[in-house]
Amino acid sequence: MTTIRANGIDVHVEHLEPPAAEPGEVGAGRSAPPATLVMIHGMASDSLASWYFTLAKPLADAGLRVLMYDLRGHGHSERPPTGYALDDFVDDLSAMLTTLDVTGPVHLLGNSFGGTIAFAYAARYPDRVASVAAIESSPPTPAWMARVARRLDRAANLLPRPEALAQISAGRGERVARRARATGEMLVTTTLARDLPASVLPSFAQISAIGVPVLCVYGANSAVVELAPAVVRLLPQTRTVVLPGEKHTVLVDRPEAVRRLVLAWLREECSVEVAKVATAP
Repeated sequence: MTTIRANGIDVHVEHLEPPAAEPGEVGAGRSAPPATLVMIHGMASDSLASWYFTLAKPLADAGLRVLMYDLRGHGHSERPPTGYALDDFVDDLSAMLTTLDVTGPVHLLGNSFGGTIAFAYAARYPDRVASVAAIESSPPTPAWMARVARRLDRAANLLPRPEALAQISAGRGERVARRARATGEMLVTTTLARDLPASVLPSFAQISAIGVPVLCVYGANSAVVELAPAVVRLLPQTRTVVLPGEKHTVLVDRPEAVRRLVLAWLREECSVEVAKVATAP
């Protein structure tokens, strides 16, 4: 585990380098360093583990430099009591990349609210971003942030209750209950549920000015897919993919399908040189 100091807090980061290429393979004789892909996880109950155990190694094996980190308050990163507005998360990402001396435009891959952070970073720093891929997410529009606020409010009211945790444990297992308990503790001990809904958002014009390739992946059975047309109106270059039968947990439930989509899009829309990766049995 690696911890760095960025934007005044300790941030847990992990990175995977692509394997050394043999003569004749993709990457052999490469004059430029491999493309950097920054993975941003979702809010509240998530951590970089959702990337680590799904797409991180396959994408590194395909020739990408993969960088993951725990958002403030999540996983092994520091949990300050305040400072959870959208701008704080964007500041953290910017400071982390500076501290790690990551130069050149990066490709951003965000799950759920991690995609929102990616869009916000691209709106603020357009020259630092090569592409944005978002899974079950949206740019930081008022409609999307209202949904986030409602979910945080429900979680803040429900998860600290022992009877709710007992019900989660009985219905979904102790592992899920432990994550719910940790989420409840975070919502009680920080101002996340208040700060994030009160965030200052980029304007529609700032979001529409994002000129890089965009990929949005949705589960057909998730309510988030309802926002897909609005995303395309803001960002007409968006490639939208809807996976039949999938829910908001599409990253964890269908990692191979997501991997294929992301790699094909990076190759076709972003001109990133990627290698073929063996699929899981």
